[in-house]
Amino acid sequence: MFKNVMAYRIGPNWSATATQIETALARAKFVECSPGQDKSVGWTEPRGQAHGPLLEAVAGQWIAKLLIETKVVPSSVVKRKAEVQLQEIQTQTGRKPGKKETRDIREDILHSLMPQAFAKQSAVMVWIDPKARLLVIDASSTGKADEVITQLVRALDGLDLNLLQTSISPQTAMAAWLLAPRSQDLPPSLSIEKECVLKSGAEDQPMVKYTRHFLNIDEVRKHVREGKLPTQLALSWEGKASFVLHENLQLKKIVFLDGTAPDALGSDGEDKFDADVLLSTGMLGPLLNDLVEALGGENIFTEAPSAAEGPPF
Repeated sequence: MFKNVMAYRIGPNWSATATQIETALARAKFVECSPGQDKSVGWTEPRGQAHGPLLEAVAGQWIAKLLIETKVVPSSVVKRKAEVQLQEIQTQTGRKPGKKETRDIREDILHSLMPQAFAKQSAVMVWIDPKARLLVIDASSTGKADEVITQLVRALDGLDLNLLQTSISPQTAMAAWLLAPRSQDLPPSLSIEKECVLKSGAEDQPMVKYTRHFLNIDEVRKHVREGKLPTQLALSWEGKASFVLHENLQLKKIVFLDGTAPDALGSDGEDKFDADVLLSTGMLGPLLNDLVEALGGENIFTEAPSAAEGPPF
């Protein structure tokens, strides 16, 4: 269910029931783009069943789904049609259209072509663990995650989210793990796999990328000692899941191993959705817990101490 993870801590002063969240999301439910509209964003049924709940609760875990629809008219088409109109104006009037007139012509062409544009939809899953006060977004880019956060904050009054922060930066830890000569020097639950990206701080220096390559070698350690720091590192967790850790604490390419993938459960429809949620959240919760511990624990920034502050993972 989750191939990527961007984790956020929910602030101590915000709380809501599943029913309250459902009501709030319903006010921002997804509606397809109108003929002249280029983008529409809203919440849709996570289970995929029409008129179903917008917030699914499975074993105390809450799942929501943001749907984004965009329509794009190729800029080359707009430019070509605009050039024809601009040339006609110049031929008929003997004058060259100014910048504002040119811009207006292009905008009119864009609006006229928008009803003919094909709509493209993408969905982003959101997982809320209310007990741990954790929110996870299945986003492969910070831009997509920011869009989800914007929609969440608009829908849920007073929602306070902070990107999960650790005492040791992922880049510092990844560099130390790559420099370690023995696997015993790594956190016990984590193992280095065969993928890594090393980058120098200087803009004119090339990056070094390893794919399907053992990383416990002197060549890798030499690159790190020379100042090329890891921005991505493939890891496995307890032999149950593999993922790529990024320097911003984002997890990508998450794969459940050894027959633990949701599809291996062989269930359909409602049962399969519940099984996906149980497996994904049940694996990712402990994985994140171990990863945060390996990075020195969580840095929690609050304006003032609060007894309402939720527990760690």
